[in-house]
Formats: sequence, C-alpha cells, structure tokens
Amino acid sequence: MGSSSLVLGHLSLVVTVPPKRWKTLSSTPIYTNKWTQLREDIAELPDGRTTLYGVVTFGQCVGVLPFLDDDRIVMVRQYRYVQRENHRWEMPTGGVLAGEASEAAAQRELREEIGYSAGRLEWISSYYTSKSVCDETAHLYIGYDLTPAALPPDETEFLEIAIMPFTAVLDMVLQSEIRDGMTVIAVLHAARLRGWKPT
Repeated sequence: MGSSSLVLGHLSLVVTVPPKRWKTLSSTPIYTNKWTQLREDIAELPDGRTTLYGVVTFGQCVGVLPFLDDDRIVMVRQYRYVQRENHRWEMPTGGVLAGEASEAAAQRELREEIGYSAGRLEWISSYYTSKSVCDETAHLYIGYDLTPAALPPDETEFLEIAIMPFTAVLDMVLQSEIRDGMTVIAVLHAARLRGWKPT
C-alpha cells in the first residue's frame, strides 16, 4: 500500500507509508583525517537493485549566538578556504570532540574563539547540515550572561572579532550577506524569540 487521501472540506490530507529502508551490503573506507571520513557503500534498494553510495562523515558540531547584552552579539570572521572568502561574518562554531557533550563543546568554542563563556546556554535547534551525502548534525545555542574566560585559540584559526547590534546581523542574514547555515538558522530563531515577524 502506498498512500490514501482523505478530503476534509477544501483540504486534502495525504496519508503515506514511510519509505522502505535501504540495506548496507558493504562499506569501504576511502579517506580519513582528524576532521573527515569518506567511505563508499554498496546499498540495496527496496526493489532489490544495488547502488554505489558515497558518504562523508563529520560527526557533531555546535554553534553559539553569543549575546553580550540585550542588543549586541559577538561575531567572528576568518578566511574560509572552500569559498575563498574572508569578508563574511558568522557566530562561533566548531566540532564536538570525542566524548564531549554538545553544551561543553559550545562553551569551549566560545572560550577559544571570542574569549568568553556563557552563564546560560539556550538550545534552539539540532539539524542535519546536509541530508544526502554528509553525516553531520549541528546543535545550536544562544549564549547569555557572558563573562571573560579565554582559552588558547585553535591553531588553524585566525579570527577577527566584532561586537555588532543584533538588528544589523539580522539584516545581513536577510540580505544573504551572512551565508553560514548555522549562523543563519540561529539568528532567525533568535529573531523569532525576540518577537520579530517577517513582512
């Protein structure tokens, strides 16, 4: 059975059966470093055919939108090698270490990137950064009650730090000047929590 339709007035509700699972027949590691693993799977489709499927695993990552006070947030920017850009702002983000809780990773990234810790972290979203060939889950927080608490920075990061009005950051998101997915989602969640409604 595939689906059935139920008509309620002018609304049509389609009730479906979830798609059948694929079966992994084999998995071959192709490449690995301390950030990334690439593997190649042979997967059996629901109709019995097989397909080659490449999967890139990044694991867990975190992002924190840090409010210095009610109206200002701390942002960073750095050279992003893949996009060849150094002018776009983003919030502090980074990977979760093995055995590390996401909240602890969020606090560590704050201390490494902007020299603060958050007295309170508010979880706002967990999502898949790419649902198709990448295995990565991002956990997003808003950080409040910041206090100075610096850690040595990551040895590969060369960061510029700025304090910006939240309204300016929201405008950069809406104008697509900020393109980092974690930052975009966090800023829109924060705007919603602050009562902002798109026009």
